[in-house]
Amino acid sequence: MKKVWILLVMAVVSSCYELDTQPYDKVSAGTFWKTEAHALQGIMGVYADMKNLNTLGLYNMYDNLSEIAMGYDIGLGDIINGAFTNRTANVVDRWKSLYDGVQRSNTAIRNISGMDIPEESKKVFLGEARFMRALYYFNLMNLFGGVPIYDESTDLNVDFNKLLKPRNSEQEVRDFILADLNAAAGSLPVSYPTEHYGRATKGAAVSLRGKVYLYNKEWDKAIADFEDVVYNKTSAYGYQLYNDYGDLFKLAGHRSSEMIFAIQNKGGVGFPYGMPFAFYLGTRSTFGSDWNNGLPTTTLADMYENKDGTRFNWDTHYPNFNADNNVKKAAFIATHTNGKFNTVPDTAKLGKIYNNRDPRMTETLVVPYSFQLGWNANAPRQMQLVLATGVNENFGQIRNNRGWMTYVWRKFVPEADLGGLLTAREHTPINFPVIRLADVMLMLAEAYNEAGQTDKAILEVNKVRARVGMPGLNSGNPALAVTGKAAMSERLSRERAFELAGEGHRYFDLKRWGTLVEKTKGVIEKSIVGDNLLTRGVQDRHVIWPIPGQEIEVNPSLKQNPGWE
Repeated sequence: MKKVWILLVMAVVSSCYELDTQPYDKVSAGTFWKTEAHALQGIMGVYADMKNLNTLGLYNMYDNLSEIAMGYDIGLGDIINGAFTNRTANVVDRWKSLYDGVQRSNTAIRNISGMDIPEESKKVFLGEARFMRALYYFNLMNLFGGVPIYDESTDLNVDFNKLLKPRNSEQEVRDFILADLNAAAGSLPVSYPTEHYGRATKGAAVSLRGKVYLYNKEWDKAIADFEDVVYNKTSAYGYQLYNDYGDLFKLAGHRSSEMIFAIQNKGGVGFPYGMPFAFYLGTRSTFGSDWNNGLPTTTLADMYENKDGTRFNWDTHYPNFNADNNVKKAAFIATHTNGKFNTVPDTAKLGKIYNNRDPRMTETLVVPYSFQLGWNANAPRQMQLVLATGVNENFGQIRNNRGWMTYVWRKFVPEADLGGLLTAREHTPINFPVIRLADVMLMLAEAYNEAGQTDKAILEVNKVRARVGMPGLNSGNPALAVTGKAAMSERLSRERAFELAGEGHRYFDLKRWGTLVEKTKGVIEKSIVGDNLLTRGVQDRHVIWPIPGQEIEVNPSLKQNPGWE
C-alpha cells in the first residue's frame, strides 16, 4: 500500500454528522484517543472514508459496468470500453482508497482497545470499527479477489516499510471478514438514540454477514442471517418496507425504517458533506449544470414490465419499432426552433405507454417528455426531457451533457436546490443506502430458491412487488407463473434490476452469477432512437480486476491475477 495522508475526522454528532477534518499528522496519539468523545470522533473518521469517490462515494457507478447503465470518464468509462490496465486510475485508486479505509479501521481498533473508557462504550466502538473494516475488505475482495490482510497490529506510521505481505486467499479474506462481522453482530446495539442515527447496528452486521455467505453460496447460513433481520428472530429490529418507493431516494424517505445501513449525507451553508449525485448523475439542467457521467440504458428501460406483469414490447405499440430506427425516430423525436416546437411526436401516447409500466420505472428514470424539477437562472424550474437536437436548459429542456438521446436518472438526483440544502453540486445531502430491507428480502429469496425453497422465495419477492402495486408472482396471470428454480432465478435477476437500479449492486450480481461477460461482452449501447453510443469491451479476464502495478513494484510478493500477468 502506498503511504497516504489519512484524515482523522473530528465529528460533532447531531441529527446527522457535521464533519470537520484535520490532517492526521497533526493529531498525536499522546493527546488523542484519551476520552470517550475522542473514540467517537475516531469512529466518525472511519465512517467518513466511505464518501471518498474511490471507496464507496461513487458506488452507484458500478451499475455502469452491467447491462442496466453506462458511463464515461469518472463513470468508469475505461473499464466499460475494456481499455483498462493494472495502472489505470480507477484500478489503482480503488485499491488505495479501500485500504485507506481498512487502515482507519485498524487505527481505531488498536487505540480504542487500550482506552480507559466505559466497557460498554468500548464494545460498541470496536464493533463499529470491525463492521467497517469488514465492509472495506468485502469490497476489496469483490474487485480484486484475494488480497493481503493487515489487521490492527499494523501501524501504518510505524510499519510503512514492512507492508510486504503476499496475497491471502479469497477464503482467508472471507474468514477474516466473517470474524469481524461475528464480533460486530455480538457487540453492536439494535438501534441508537436519534442523535446518533446512521451508526452501524447489529442489523447491519447480520445483513452484511448474510451477504458474504450468499456470495459464497452458503445458502443455509445466508438464510439464517436474512431471516433474522426480516423476521426479527433474535432482536426486534423493526425494519419495514417504506410505503413510497420514490421517496427512498429523496430527503422525504432517506432515513426511513427501510434503511439498514446508509452513508450519511448533509448539506446547507457551511456543511458540504454530501455525495456527488447532482454532479455525476444530474444533467446540464440540474443544480450546478452537471455531467451525467452515469446513465441508465435502454436495456434497463425496456426490461420494466407492464403494470399487469406482462413483458413489455415496443412492437406492440409501434409495429416494427425494434427493427427499424426510422420508426423509433418518428415515435420520439421533436423538432424546434429556439425552443419553440415545429413538430412533436404523440406525447400523449408515449405518456400512456410509460404510465402503464412498473411504477419503479418512472420513479427511477426520467422518461421522454416527462418533467423533472431542475435549476435554471438560479431558480427552480420544471424541465422536460425532449428528444431533439439543440435542446437547452434555457428553453426549459433537460440537456444531456453528451447530447445523447437517452433516459436519465431520477433516482438520487436532487430536485432544484432541495429548499436551500443543496449548495454545491458535489454535495447532495441525500443518504445513500449501502444495505436496505428490500435488498435483504431479495437476497433471502435468492437463498431460499437456491436451497430448494422456491415457494418461500416467491413470498419475499411478492412483498417487494406489492410495495409498488405490482401483481405477485403466481397470482393468476400466466405471464407471472413461476414453474421452478430456474424460472425463479431469472425472475430474481429481473426483480433486482427493477428494485435496485442505480444503487451499484448489479455489477457484483452479474459477477457472482457468472453472467457478466454474457450480458455485456461486445454490446453496443444505443440511444432511445437507435443511435450507437458506445461499445463494451469486457473480456473474460476483466471479471477480476488486476492488482495495481505500482503495488507489485513496492511489494514483489504480490502475485498478479490470471490474464493480467
